[in-house]
Amino acid sequence: MAVWIFGGRLALRGRLGACRLLCPRFQSCGPQGGEDGDRPQPSSKAAKIPKIYTKTGDKGFSSTFTGERRPKDDQVFEAVGTTDELSSAIGFAMELVTEKGHTFAEELQKIQCSLQDVGSALATPRSSAREAHLKHTAFQEGPILELEQWIDKYSSQLPPLTDFILPSGGKSSSALHFCRAVCRRAERRVVPLVQMGETDANVAKFLNRLSDYLFTVARYAAMKEGSQEKIYKKREV
Repeated sequence: MAVWIFGGRLALRGRLGACRLLCPRFQSCGPQGGEDGDRPQPSSKAAKIPKIYTKTGDKGFSSTFTGERRPKDDQVFEAVGTTDELSSAIGFAMELVTEKGHTFAEELQKIQCSLQDVGSALATPRSSAREAHLKHTAFQEGPILELEQWIDKYSSQLPPLTDFILPSGGKSSSALHFCRAVCRRAERRVVPLVQMGETDANVAKFLNRLSDYLFTVARYAAMKEGSQEKIYKKREV
């Protein structure tokens, strides 16, 4: 069983299928809190726990949600992998944000869930998808509109931006600026797929809006923590 969040077989077979595969691995085999030796031995009829590795990608190919085999450096998997990287970066930033008590930590977690849906949409290239595939992994406009509402909410509380700022403003702010940069790269990976008709335009719109959100909350975190943002100054020759 592959557990690459977006690109592996686990996620590419769909969220419902993923849950069916994933649940046995995380279910307790005995009473909670007991050591392995304290648990009753499983009977011969107990479900066999699947291995974490499948070896199916050893030759450099992986499967899309539609079942199509493509090279791992295919544009689809480049987009999927960069989106996965973005979610990981946001997860790290969220830990720092939570330590500081920022209320938008819940928004970041919600964004990670939306990025999971982005990964499913990307892993369903339209050139090989059936209608059932597209219906299952369609990415709606709702998350985009929600990001716009959040951006407006925080922007109204920030001082006007009159200079170029450098990624700075404390640990939380700097981590969010890093997320913004990864988000821009994810967007660059997705745009060609949209132009080729392989994925929904809403995916690119979401990433575009997400980078604006991350920039905004990075500034907001710096302001709330009382950290000074560093201003770009042209060097004298």
